[in-house]
Amino acid sequence: MTTPISHPLQKSILRTLSLAVLSVAVATPLLVAQRAHNHAALPDSSSEKLVKQVREGTRQFINVNNATAAGYGPFLGCVAGTDHGAMGVHYVNGTLLGNLTLDPAQPQALIYEPTNGKMTLVGVEFILDSASWLAANNNTPPVLNGQVFNFVPAPNRFNIPSFFELHVWAWRNNPQGSFVDWNNEVTCSAQ
Repeated sequence: MTTPISHPLQKSILRTLSLAVLSVAVATPLLVAQRAHNHAALPDSSSEKLVKQVREGTRQFINVNNATAAGYGPFLGCVAGTDHGAMGVHYVNGTLLGNLTLDPAQPQALIYEPTNGKMTLVGVEFILDSASWLAANNNTPPVLNGQVFNFVPAPNRFNIPSFFELHVWAWRNNPQGSFVDWNNEVTCSAQ
């Protein structure tokens, strides 16, 4: 059963997430190329460790029914890039959106690739309200096992509050890097 989203902060973060997903979907090719360049280096031990921890911590969610039983629910549809790659369908946990957890086993979103009625776990996304995070952490941005989160500032063209996000492609290889938003090996075409 999906946990109802009733707390104002949860609603704000969920609204932020929906607009953030849309903003990423219309990101310019230059931004995509820059991020791919920044994250395409061979993984170091800390990034390999984070990918491994996310895999171990989210193994129970390979079956999407386990994800829904744990409070995750589909949000929007399958997110595909305008010029390449995709993310997939984000299953978001409203309760986790409302806290500031940095735990590889508790991502705020699980990402699934839809294929002929089946959902395949491909990655996760950590999503944190930046104002809440910075207030609770002495203005220090979030870092998980050496991986610094991406900051999406406000004001922005979507007029939403700023947030931090980090994708981890723990269940599907991403030739551009384990932490790049778009994955050329994920598709929405087989829904």
